[in-house]
Amino acid sequence: MTTEAAPAADRPKRHRGMLVFVRDVLVILLVAALVSFVVKTFVVRSFYIPSGSMERTLLVDDRILVDELTPRWAGYDRGDVVVFKDPGGWLPPQPQRPARPALVEAVDAVLTFIGISASDSQDHLVKRVIGMAGDHVVCCNALGQITINGSPIDELSYLNLPDGDTAASNAAFDVTVPEGSLWVMGDNRDRSQDSRAHQDLPGGGFVPLQNVVGRAFLTTWPLDRLGLIDTHDDVYRAVREPE
Repeated sequence: MTTEAAPAADRPKRHRGMLVFVRDVLVILLVAALVSFVVKTFVVRSFYIPSGSMERTLLVDDRILVDELTPRWAGYDRGDVVVFKDPGGWLPPQPQRPARPALVEAVDAVLTFIGISASDSQDHLVKRVIGMAGDHVVCCNALGQITINGSPIDELSYLNLPDGDTAASNAAFDVTVPEGSLWVMGDNRDRSQDSRAHQDLPGGGFVPLQNVVGRAFLTTWPLDRLGLIDTHDDVYRAVREPE
């Protein structure tokens, strides 16, 4: 009698043990999701590259990590590669996506919320900072170089130009960057719809700092391209500060 009753007596304990295990797993998952969301919102985010405007630095479908935290107190520098939201009219209307099952949409929304998915990459742009607030940026001098506050910069180390072409831009411009804004350009100059192409818009082609998500610092995928994103500080080291 005693031997047969023991398993029945153990059943409530096993049931309680299973509930405790499920509860602990749910708590762990919830904490992990909250931590991931906080990291995505305030520290680092993942994006993929949808176009060739930053080749050779970044290639189509590269995955990158973007530092959101450091620029909050250190600001940005010339040469930084930044991700920013469309200031208005930079991106063409996006074609309507084919309808997906509700479950797939829900899962993707959750993954985007916690920072695992990068489905909003199409709503952002990636460019290199050329001009900071107060900078007088002009294209081009007799050598085809952009000048910043009268200082020429030699960008050939990272520009993707057609063979034989050494001009940093085939479109002339002469701008002074307003306070709280950036002047940005793609490394693949002939295939980049950047600040040059939007000077006729209300924003004048400038990117408000409030639209900038952060500084791209690491390529994470594909693995053979894993590495830090070069800001080419040497190119901008001799630039004079604005008067």
